[in-house]
Amino acid sequence: QVQLVESGGGLVQPGGSLRLSCTASRSVRNFLSMGWYRQAPGKQRELVAIITSGGGTTYADSVKGRFTISRDNAKNTMDLQMNSLKPEDTAVYYCYALTYSGQSSWGQGTQVTVSP
Repeated sequence: QVQLVESGGGLVQPGGSLRLSCTASRSVRNFLSMGWYRQAPGKQRELVAIITSGGGTTYADSVKGRFTISRDNAKNTMDLQMNSLKPEDTAVYYCYALTYSGQSSWGQGTQVTVSP
């Protein structure tokens, strides 16, 4: 079982920045893809960004140009740099990983709140 631990959430003003990190219990080289999802109160969990083993990235339209996903094979981490944050970005952010064998894992989530 893969363990994923998120960090870096918090409270930030609109227009501010936060950097989320996801640390995996094994090398991120083992993952076909990794990503970030978020869930706001009363809403379904939605995709934010994905990065594949080859470095390809996909972003939700709502975060394109503002968020950047990256992974560091040496540190077993995946990060999400979030700039120009908006109140509608407020949510619990979850780290996700999919292995080549089809096993999926989720982190426990980290709260991001964007408010004046």
